[in-house]
Amino acid sequence: MLLIKTFFEFSFKAASAALFGILLLIAFVLTASMGSHEFYGFFRYDYLLFYALIIQVCLIYLKLESWSEAKVIALFHIMAMGMEIFLTHPQIASWQYPQPAVFKIMTVPLFAGFMYSAVGSFFARSLRLYQVSFIKLPQFSHMLVLAVLSYINFMSKFFIPDFRNLLFVWSIWIFWKTKIRFELQHHQIELPLLPILLVLAFIIWIAENISTFYKIWLYPSQVDAWHMVGLGKLGSWYLLLLLSLVLVLKILGNRDTSGHWSLKI
Repeated sequence: MLLIKTFFEFSFKAASAALFGILLLIAFVLTASMGSHEFYGFFRYDYLLFYALIIQVCLIYLKLESWSEAKVIALFHIMAMGMEIFLTHPQIASWQYPQPAVFKIMTVPLFAGFMYSAVGSFFARSLRLYQVSFIKLPQFSHMLVLAVLSYINFMSKFFIPDFRNLLFVWSIWIFWKTKIRFELQHHQIELPLLPILLVLAFIIWIAENISTFYKIWLYPSQVDAWHMVGLGKLGSWYLLLLLSLVLVLKILGNRDTSGHWSLKI
């Protein structure tokens, strides 16, 4: 019975933490029939922007999200838009948004930043819902350098050799001993951090396949005929998760000299 209760508590909190992302995915599916058609002066991507803004307002109004968490999400949106503008530029064309939009910056519809914000929202809400703390967390200076280099590598790899393999090795080195501690059914649970990040990267990869199937964005090889995104993208999502996690931990919590991290009171 305790195992069942623990499973349901874990699942409920996970779904609650991922609420932003889940609601976005549902909207991607339900709006697919809109295609590139105009409705009352706006397009599918514009309505997704309105929808994401409504979700954000409701989460704050219902106190499901704090203002501190909202600030984190806003930061992710800004960073994501900068990266998206670069990577969707016609001379780079890592992927494309195949449908029109009124609200966009260059090649990127404004709702796109919310897809990255959903990752930040998940981390921020998970920390609070699970009462998360970290053990043997690396120094923030080391983590921030790793996060910044990961962000840079997403764009610099088009001009200099891709150094993500070095980032993978470095991340394993500094997080090898890091453990995440959370509470379920009044029991403290400790798990290594790195396997959790890999599982989350796989979940995002699944969400990515759903999104491209419903033409939220498309990679060049998917334009003529859709196919599943290669597993090689797991590496990109892993680095994005590290970037997201480091920023969330820096903004929402404190690390002591022994490497123990806990949420700000």
